[in-house]
Amino acid sequence: MSMTIRSTFAILFLFFTFALCKRETDNYESRGTITGPDFRDCACCGGWYIKIDTTVYEFDSLPNNSNIDLQKDTYPIYVKLDWQLSERLPCPDKWIIITRIRKE
Repeated sequence: MSMTIRSTFAILFLFFTFALCKRETDNYESRGTITGPDFRDCACCGGWYIKIDTTVYEFDSLPNNSNIDLQKDTYPIYVKLDWQLSERLPCPDKWIIITRIRKE
């Protein structure tokens, strides 16, 4: 095999290797805005507020690798996130669990 053909195959191999590599996808299911803490004292209170589309939810924690410091960051915090409704009682459809998040 000639050197030119080998070089072409090597370049194509590298191109397809990098093109097909699976990186952490940047596709998040939602965009949201963390607007601040909830200082109220009741059964469905506490945590932080986050607005997703036109609905305001609450959450009580972030994934460990989020790089968001809820105590020190300035609000509002614009984010991309994956989430699901929490089954927290007595607050159905109000609390969420954030499974992945990052600042925009």
